[in-house]
Amino acid sequence: MSRRVVVTGMSVVTALGCEIPEFWDNLCAGKSGVSRVQRFDCSEFKVQFGGELKDFDSTDCLPPREVKRFDRFVQFAMYGAFKAIRQSGMDFAQGDAFRYGVVTGSGIGGLHEIEEQHSTLCDRGPNRVSPFMIPKLMVNAASGNISVFWKLRGPNSAIATACASASNAIGDAFELIQNDRADVMVTGGSEAAITPMGLSGFARMGALSTRNNDPQRASRPFDRDRDGFVMAEGAGMIVLEEYEHAKRRGAPILAEMLGYGMSADGNHMTAPDPEGRGAARAMEFALQDAGLNAADIDYINAHGTSTPLGDKAETIAIKTVFNSHARQVAVSSTKSQLGHLLGASGGVECVVAVLSLLNQTMPPTINLENPDPDCDLDYVPNEARQRKLRHVMSNSFGFGGHNACLILRAAP
Repeated sequence: MSRRVVVTGMSVVTALGCEIPEFWDNLCAGKSGVSRVQRFDCSEFKVQFGGELKDFDSTDCLPPREVKRFDRFVQFAMYGAFKAIRQSGMDFAQGDAFRYGVVTGSGIGGLHEIEEQHSTLCDRGPNRVSPFMIPKLMVNAASGNISVFWKLRGPNSAIATACASASNAIGDAFELIQNDRADVMVTGGSEAAITPMGLSGFARMGALSTRNNDPQRASRPFDRDRDGFVMAEGAGMIVLEEYEHAKRRGAPILAEMLGYGMSADGNHMTAPDPEGRGAARAMEFALQDAGLNAADIDYINAHGTSTPLGDKAETIAIKTVFNSHARQVAVSSTKSQLGHLLGASGGVECVVAVLSLLNQTMPPTINLENPDPDCDLDYVPNEARQRKLRHVMSNSFGFGGHNACLILRAAP
């Protein structure tokens, strides 16, 4: 049994805004949310900038006493869930709670709590470690707390597939509704890895851009002078709902989800398959699932992290799948503006896909000043572009060779 699935609510928590109108306006204006990190002293760090949320406060949505029990990545997820559920108009007190579920993704989980409690252990001893440490740092803390807070008793899981986590979570939630295991799913991803260990760890492995003197121009996907990605934090959350269920309650239908594909590179823990074979297969599976041909896709929100190997491999994969249509489809990377939200990136980019369909507009790839000859597609350089959009694809690829692809179409 395959049922239609629609998006009825969405939210973002990003350095470019935590309200959808502000976020979309900033994105289309080509603004950057990247800046010097302020939450801790990074003056001795090799990399000193990221897509950090300044002055984030979730207590306008959540009880302050509860917030204290959440790691930062859970706060992002809970805040995002609140906003997405509110937009959907869904009242979870009505109906069968066992038909309402949650799937969230995070690549790392409660790194902030790990670091804080490790310092406590070293400085003050084992008896001063917080009793809330374990439930705060677990990767499933986001999905569990959303379930508890809204009393959702249906399918519940947490996905950790590095930078594909949120897209895998959304894809799993989509399939649960398709297969009649749930009617409504709260899904997406959250990440809060801009911590001393997080920033230094990614910098030490050589994954990050080192443009400390020019942070807003550091993330430059598909540009010849790219030198690594820019870490970011936040969340992207959506409410998925079975189509007839949404219609019956008069819910806002923002877009329809059509297809989901996933694969593995089986190549290397951090480097992509240089021929993009795993990425291509995920896109092909998503097209097959959606019942579409490659030529039906009008816009791809690329994974596009601004790494030398990753952007080239994704370009090759798109050419493999789209063949002669590859130069007609528009491709852009919003990580050029947001930075890379790791396990949350697919959630934010799914929201971008929905907004692109709603506004018939493709956000730009900023900082694309010197095109790489090996990256020779239409990357919507530097300025947003209006275009008739029917079907949009969103790609997410993660360390470990995890590949996920989502396809959406304009609201029915």
